[in-house]
Amino acid sequence: MRSQFRFSNILALSALVLLLLNPMRAETAETTVEWRMASAFPGTALLLGTLGKNFAENATAISDGSMKISFIEPHVLAPPFKLFDVVSKDKVEAAWATSAYWFEKDPAFALFSSVPFGPDAPEFMAWMKHGGGSKLRDELYEPYGLVSIICGAMPPEAGGWYRREVRSIEDFEGLKMRTFGLGAQVLELFGVEPQLIAPAKLIDALQNQTLDAAEFSVPAIDASVGFERAGPLYYYFPGWHQQTMLFELLIGRSTWLKISKTQRRQIRTACGHSLAESIAEGEALQARAILELRRRGVELRRFPPAVLNKLEKAWQEVAALLSTKSRNFERVWTSLTRFREEYRLWRDLGYIR
Repeated sequence: MRSQFRFSNILALSALVLLLLNPMRAETAETTVEWRMASAFPGTALLLGTLGKNFAENATAISDGSMKISFIEPHVLAPPFKLFDVVSKDKVEAAWATSAYWFEKDPAFALFSSVPFGPDAPEFMAWMKHGGGSKLRDELYEPYGLVSIICGAMPPEAGGWYRREVRSIEDFEGLKMRTFGLGAQVLELFGVEPQLIAPAKLIDALQNQTLDAAEFSVPAIDASVGFERAGPLYYYFPGWHQQTMLFELLIGRSTWLKISKTQRRQIRTACGHSLAESIAEGEALQARAILELRRRGVELRRFPPAVLNKLEKAWQEVAALLSTKSRNFERVWTSLTRFREEYRLWRDLGYIR
């Protein structure tokens, strides 16, 4: 009897030692969670959706199964522009999107997605992580009970597809153009009529001249849509309106606080991996896509310098106007502008342009 009691004590002591030596295993067993991640983009959409699916798989794997994140296709749980609300109200645990979609909540959100004539992905992340951007972003989301983590980045978009050449700024007058975001507000100043049309309807709209032009995405994605089927079009560069677009993982704060510190770090690690992969894959795909578009007979054009100069000045006007409408926009825009002015010293000296 005494030997049995002693043996039981030894087993209990051994279990305690194992717990102390490996607390993560015990914590994982107690806090296994399942998240639904509603996406703003279809899972089959190159980069836009495939990055989200890969992130969900990697986050599940890196947690050794203590977190199970399921990628949910658009409109299954909510429309893309409603994801902010459903996550904020804890109706779904997380969303894969870009913050430009929340412009109506506050125009400042758009500055954490893409900025006309703005930074590329490395400069953007330099400001976010070491220039005060992340702190401002956290302050912006906090009143809504949300946590936002940058999880990917797109390469520069193309400038768009046009049924006629753009030789001067006057050529924008009266164009019905599929465009979106802060860049659309700039184009409106030159007489463009912005249209938001679903990708599946773009080709028909260009063919029947419901649309005169369309900016959609990067060359690799544009090539998959097949814009050249709409007839003779000029494909313009650069994408002044979007030099990068950042993807975010949007999480309800209460959901975020329920998981362990280890799981939070695993989520951030998976997002860091996704960001690095997105930059590498995004850059690698574009040259091949351009070669393929040339093979299909697409005519590539660059916007004249005079056109770009006027667009950039117009963007400064739009930014100044939005700063008067939103205190948050003013704070974020001032921070980003100051960082870029200082960063330019390094960029101009250190990089071959």
